[in-house]
Amino acid sequence: MEEDRSYRFLLEMGVPSLLLEGGRWRCFLAPSRLSLSQALHNSCCRKKSTSPKKIISDVTFCDENAKEPENAVDKRFSSEQQASILHVLNTASTEELEAFRLLRGRRAINIIKHRQNFGPFENLESLMNVPLFQYKSTVQVCNSILYSKTGGDKRKLPENRFLRKLLKPDIERERLKAANSIVSIVFGTRRIAWAHLDRKLTVLDWQQNDRWRLMKETTYSSSVYLEEISSIISKMPKADFYVLEKRALSIQNSSLFPILLHFQIMEAMLYALLNKTFAQDGQHQVLSMNRNAVGKHFELMIGDFRTSGKELVKQFLSDSVLKADPRVFFPSDKIVHYRQMFLSSESRRVEELYDSLLQAVAFYELAVFDSEP
Repeated sequence: MEEDRSYRFLLEMGVPSLLLEGGRWRCFLAPSRLSLSQALHNSCCRKKSTSPKKIISDVTFCDENAKEPENAVDKRFSSEQQASILHVLNTASTEELEAFRLLRGRRAINIIKHRQNFGPFENLESLMNVPLFQYKSTVQVCNSILYSKTGGDKRKLPENRFLRKLLKPDIERERLKAANSIVSIVFGTRRIAWAHLDRKLTVLDWQQNDRWRLMKETTYSSSVYLEEISSIISKMPKADFYVLEKRALSIQNSSLFPILLHFQIMEAMLYALLNKTFAQDGQHQVLSMNRNAVGKHFELMIGDFRTSGKELVKQFLSDSVLKADPRVFFPSDKIVHYRQMFLSSESRRVEELYDSLLQAVAFYELAVFDSEP
């Protein structure tokens, strides 16, 4: 009876186990369940038995990698997309498969072996029969193939390393190069600002909001953050990407903890609220951009300290009027409004407003266009 209770307890906790004749327990756990194994170590009852060990076949195993409903992977892609992905999976060599970041190493080798043993893949769902492929990783690999160059046309490794330092999470360069418009978002402790630019570096929208209650609340209420950020997002235009400024704050300085907590909550809220289609297609629309990388691009860094970009933004505004081919273009029907907004911010040192514009320009020049970093 004691063994039965322990057996039921382990099954309810999701611990795979084998019951041997003679009433002896043995627990087998995947590495990811190691901590649970340690916590439940004393619950696995053992007693000596001289009877032969024989596995009871009707014991139900808890499969950590249980599959999604049938054809769940295929339903995520159109018939044309499925055909394109299957063509790569069924024809690419090991080297060509390894050109895709998610297929490097054993995954590429396992795909080749599966093709040799069982023939070509008939649908995307069958990729889950290959070792090291689960539902989530299968979807990610299919997206990687769909939005990357195939046939072993590898991208430059230095460029890849630079992009990984510049933007998080990792994203295919082809998606970046296809961006038609972005919204650059910079937030601080008192305000949030955003700039909407197209690939011609035309400023379609440029705003700030400094009438919020955040950081005035000592409880960091989730409901307050949700209300404030939802209200701000409702004013933002639609874009291919939403780019957030990523600051480097030391967690060793305890006095900065309230600010660090504020930034983390803000970032998490914006990722959740702006990534509206992530659950369906697994594609990131929200990216975090390294603040110091933007500072270096515009030569604003003095050591580890970034200086104000106010004068640079002021130059952009002037050049848009005086030059035939300015670096940043402000539409004639909005230039007066933007100049007034800029002039009214000078006395208050609204860095978020300046930085949102600079970050948008740097995103295009560093991640979208073919200029060298």
